[in-house]
Amino acid sequence: MLTDFDRAPFTIAWEVTRACAYACAHCRADAQPRRHPEELDTAEAIALIDRLAGFGNDPILVLTGGDPLMRRDLFELAAHADRRGLRVSLTPTATALATPKRMQQARSAGVRRVAFSVDASDPAVHDSFRGFRGSFERTRAGIEAAAAAGLPLQVNTTVCSLNVDQLESLVERLVEWEIVQWSVFFLVPTGRGSQLEMISADRHEEVMEWLCELSGRVPFDIKATAAPQYRRVVHERTGRMAGAGFRYADGLDRPVRGVNDGRGFMFISHRGEVMPSGFLPISAGNVRDRDPVEIYRSSELFRRLRDPALLEGKCGRCEFRTICGGSRARAFAVTGDYLASDPSCPYQPAVAPVP
Repeated sequence: MLTDFDRAPFTIAWEVTRACAYACAHCRADAQPRRHPEELDTAEAIALIDRLAGFGNDPILVLTGGDPLMRRDLFELAAHADRRGLRVSLTPTATALATPKRMQQARSAGVRRVAFSVDASDPAVHDSFRGFRGSFERTRAGIEAAAAAGLPLQVNTTVCSLNVDQLESLVERLVEWEIVQWSVFFLVPTGRGSQLEMISADRHEEVMEWLCELSGRVPFDIKATAAPQYRRVVHERTGRMAGAGFRYADGLDRPVRGVNDGRGFMFISHRGEVMPSGFLPISAGNVRDRDPVEIYRSSELFRRLRDPALLEGKCGRCEFRTICGGSRARAFAVTGDYLASDPSCPYQPAVAPVP
C-alpha cells in the first residue's frame, strides 16, 4: 500500500460535532455539552463527503467528535460516505447513546470499525480520566453492543504519567474483547490535555519497545498514534516497517509508509477547518469556501509538513527523518514551532543525513 501522500491522505478524521456528555481530562477537542451553532449542517456535510471522495484512493473516514452519536444525522452521513467509496470508522463516546440499536444502525450504514476509548484496566483510573463515575462499565457495555452487531472493534488508549503503569494489565482485557487493533495515543499537551503530564522521553522509548515486543504475542494489531518514532523502534528491533503486513476483514489496512500530521493524515473540525491533525490545531482553510482536496494537496502548511528537509533540530539531522519525522503536533504544542524536534524522542542521530 504505497499511497502517494502528496496526492491523498490515508486517513481523514472528521470531527462531526464537538458536543459530548463527558469532560475527559485529555480531550484535545475541549468538548462541550451542546452542539456548536456553526457546526456543518447536513447539506454541508453531504457536500463535504462528495468532495472527499475526490481523493480517489478510498481513504479511511473516521467520524469522531466530541461524541458523533450526538448528531441525529450521523448514520445518514455514514451511509452516504460508504456509498461514495470512503471506508467509514466511528469513534463514539461510551455514554447511554451507545446502545445495541445504534451499533446495529452503524453496521447497517456501512461503518467498518468502531473504536472505544479505554485508558486503564482499573475502572477507577479510567473513570477519573473521563470525569464520570461508571464510564468504564458503560464502555464495556458499548463494546459488547458493537460485538453483538458484528462490528470489528478498536480500542484507543491515551498514555500519560497518570496511567502508563496500567498498560500491561490492560492487555488481558483487550484479548478478552477480541479487538482487531489497539491504538496507543501518546499524550500531546493540547486542549484539556495541556493540563496533564507527559511521560519522559526515555519512558516513551521504553513503552514503545514493550509495544514492539508485545505485538508478536497478541492477536491484535498495535498502532502508536502521535508517536511516529515507533516506526524507528520497530525497524531497529525487527528490521521491518511498522504497519506492513496487517490485513483485516474490515478493510482498514495500514500502509507500509508512515502516516504523520499532514502527511497521509488530515483533520476536519466541526466548523469545517482543515488541519494536519486534531492535535495540531492550525487551519489551512475551510471547506465552506475551499475544496479540501486542494487544501491537502496545495496549501503551504501541508506541503511544508510533507517535506522532511524542512525539519529542524535533531529531527532534521536524523537518519530516520523520512520514515519517522517526529510528531509535528507535539513539537508545536511544546515549542510553538511545528518543524522543531519532537521532545518525546530520546534518540540521538548517528550521522547527518545526506541531502
